Amino acid sequence: MRLGVLDVGSNTVHLLVVDAHRGGHPTPMSSTKAVLRLAEQIDDDGRMSDKAVAKLIDSVEEFTHIAATSGCEQMMAFATSAVRDATNSDDLLDEVERCTGVRIAVLSGRDEARLTSLAVRRWRGWSAGRILALDIGGGSLEMSNGVDEEPDVALSLPLGAGRLTREWLPDDPPDRRRIGVLRDWLDAELRGPAKELLGPGSPDLCVGTSKTFRSLARLTGAAPSSAGPRVRRELTTGGLRQLISFISRMTRSDRAELEGVSADRAGQLVAGALVAEAAMRAFQVDTLEICPWALREGVILRRLDAEPADSFEPSQTTGARGGVG
Repeated sequence: MRLGVLDVGSNTVHLLVVDAHRGGHPTPMSSTKAVLRLAEQIDDDGRMSDKAVAKLIDSVEEFTHIAATSGCEQMMAFATSAVRDATNSDDLLDEVERCTGVRIAVLSGRDEARLTSLAVRRWRGWSAGRILALDIGGGSLEMSNGVDEEPDVALSLPLGAGRLTREWLPDDPPDRRRIGVLRDWLDAELRGPAKELLGPGSPDLCVGTSKTFRSLARLTGAAPSSAGPRVRRELTTGGLRQLISFISRMTRSDRAELEGVSADRAGQLVAGALVAEAAMRAFQVDTLEICPWALREGVILRRLDAEPADSFEPSQTTGARGGVG
């Protein structure tokens, strides 16, 4: 079947169209994005502005049309931290549905971590053993640890790259003293969750997913996206430290000129790198493997898992030759 996945995030609204079937590898057919910066359109009372809601409605209408003309049998729409955190979340979701006919489901932070963990497990397979998965979004940091498709522990913390940029690093380039203070604060914030996450056991494999980790890996020497998803990509603590020293002295516009960094994410690159550094330090990880699958793929896989399985009826045979050894 052809499916559409509409991801309403803190920075962008992203429609991914895939061809997929139960037990198969979801194949991307098209990808369309709109930069709305919803997390920046929330006022002091926690309400998302009417202007932001209107832009969201326009995007949902446009992407619903794209999904329909692309032949999607179903479009699954979900929202993450920006909509989740808005105090008028229920009202704005009702308004979007009234205007577009699309009901957007709001994922909890824990469900984000669980679905990302599912995607990582399917990509890496059972032979990877216990996997620690990290995902830095615009509003939150998702973490999981487990040996099965359902992780033993799944956590979400409000440590997203966009959120920390707004709260800690408003200057351009960032103030060096505030970078130092943020580093210490992140260490303190991650100490308890890291202990909880490692409670079930130490990981055999540590993985980073989604755009922030992909960009950081690319800037430290990993292969470009044009090399394909199956090329091994890594992020090391040594490379990350050198990168932070470099990009923290640059302005937002200069960072946007770096290969693999989009203009809409250049402003939050330093904060994202600091979160990645702090997480790797908290888990005493020297190297993260980059996984190309993340939350959207997890949503697709969970949807496919809900499809009725093919029935299994053993053939009727007689004699020893027809038996199962």
